[in-house]
Amino acid sequence: MPKLKGNVAVITGASAGIGRAISLSLAMEGASVCLIGRNPGSLEAAAKDIGRNAVSVKTYRTDLTVDADIQALAAALRKDFGNIDILVHSAGTYSMGKIAESSVEQFDLQYRTNVRAPYLLTQALLPMIRSRKGQIVFVNSSAGLRARGGVGQYAATKHALKAVADSLREEVNAEGIRVLSIYPGRTATPMQALVHEMEGKTYVPELLMQPEDVAAVIVNALSLPRSAEVTDMQIRPLAKY
Repeated sequence: MPKLKGNVAVITGASAGIGRAISLSLAMEGASVCLIGRNPGSLEAAAKDIGRNAVSVKTYRTDLTVDADIQALAAALRKDFGNIDILVHSAGTYSMGKIAESSVEQFDLQYRTNVRAPYLLTQALLPMIRSRKGQIVFVNSSAGLRARGGVGQYAATKHALKAVADSLREEVNAEGIRVLSIYPGRTATPMQALVHEMEGKTYVPELLMQPEDVAAVIVNALSLPRSAEVTDMQIRPLAKY
């Protein structure tokens, strides 16, 4: 029996990387999946792949940095499904640079994508999640626990995302809603390939975690009996990097 049969799951950043892997894993466990992303072509390609294993798969082209898009998404989900069991925040953006040199425009974009968007989307969808005593997953980063030089802007947004998740958990646990933050280390994704290019390093994906590894951990946490809750989880590559 699929572990999440009958669940409706909404996944941002669903067209590539970790978000796509999570979407596929949720579909294989019986959930109806709602794929959220900016690029219609990439979304449709993901839907075609995931649809082979899905009870139901729908795509919603959404720019999460645009408030009107988030409100339109919430209205569409309300019309199409009415209730939501799982919300996974997997969309994000990244830039490098020393604090003395990085532009405030770069910081603003990362804040708007990595913090403000999941905050506003959670707010918009929370009534539908409440009705199902649902679950919310924040795909954070190891940078959300430890800031290192050269990524101060990105790390600041991920620390802020941790604060959002921690506060939300305290606010909604009594209603039966579970909130998980997961902090992956380097994972073989298109974003990580770009990070390696920024760092001037050779990208060797087999030395990194795979998106499916992260997805497996998340699905396991979501499938636990309601007597338990996983709140924070770190996961990192086993190979020395």
